[in-house]
Amino acid sequence: MSKSYNIAVIPGDGTGPEVTVEAVKVLKAAADKFGFKVDLTEYDFGGERYKKTGETLPDSAVEELKKCNSILLGAIGHPDVKPGILEKGILLKARFALDQYINLRPVKLYPGVPCPLKDKGPKEIDYVVIRENTGGLYTGCGGFSMKDTPEEVAVQSAVYNRHQVDRCLKYAFEYAKKYGKKARGVGEENTLALSGKTNVLTYLYDLWERGFNEMGEKEYPDIRRDYYHVDATCMWMVKNPEWFDVIVTGNMFGDIITDLGAMTQGGMGIAAGGNINPDGVSMFEPIGGSAPKYTGMGVINPLAAICSMQMMVQTLGEDAAAEKIEKAVKFVTGEKLESMQAGKMGYSTSGVGDLVAQAVAG
Repeated sequence: MSKSYNIAVIPGDGTGPEVTVEAVKVLKAAADKFGFKVDLTEYDFGGERYKKTGETLPDSAVEELKKCNSILLGAIGHPDVKPGILEKGILLKARFALDQYINLRPVKLYPGVPCPLKDKGPKEIDYVVIRENTGGLYTGCGGFSMKDTPEEVAVQSAVYNRHQVDRCLKYAFEYAKKYGKKARGVGEENTLALSGKTNVLTYLYDLWERGFNEMGEKEYPDIRRDYYHVDATCMWMVKNPEWFDVIVTGNMFGDIITDLGAMTQGGMGIAAGGNINPDGVSMFEPIGGSAPKYTGMGVINPLAAICSMQMMVQTLGEDAAAEKIEKAVKFVTGEKLESMQAGKMGYSTSGVGDLVAQAVAG
């Protein structure tokens, strides 16, 4: 009996609907090829709905999303809506309400995609960043004192408890065990690196480092453990990205280094990400944003959305389908596209989606 998955689809703003429809096209091709079913429910959360109703993500919708197996998101961000309203009201609300405590960001350079790093190619740029997604500075702990006076004080605290740290580390060790370089046959050992700042943030990252080493010694002795200060992480991501396999870090540092990683893999147009609850509902999205200036032109690159969907399929446990989708993307970037840039690909948005879907079906 084939498995069936209930998928919530939130196309969102700008070019979000255009790239999402291509991701869904490829998803359906993979479902047909590998014998599983998808039941799709579309939601209109985003800037246009907010402009009409003042709603972002109502509580009733959160309860509906909890009943889904996964969420596919196109993009959030509308030029007529003040920055922060949609991001906090939809993205952050979903992350916290659904306890999506892992942000998973592959840093993978595909064949044919230009890289800004000299002499680096797909073999060197192939690692994953696991970012804790619901704690740290993003919890909003803090406030103002004497606001709008010369003596104004702003405080925002990075707060972690051991439970938050341990569950993130557990996910990272398990991910390294299953998907690390040795597991993929491209390296001699699976490696998990902690990126922190133990020399300055002596309380916060002391907690992370102790948990990292204790868990590694007791439960994962076969996984090599490395440690890098976050500034050193940034340097080595540029100079020697081949050193990395799986990186785990806190919320703020993860937010920063994953954008650096995205640029080394060819830019935001190919970068995909997942907000994951390993025991609940996860949400997957391209990183590039809504790109409103290209809305309706049919020229935006849909591969980041397709790669996000591929991550969703993998997280649902359909590994064979996920592998086929990734191979199809590599074929398209390596053999078909003239450029990754909007309007210069040699194909329309839907044309690129067709190429990937055909490769998956073949």
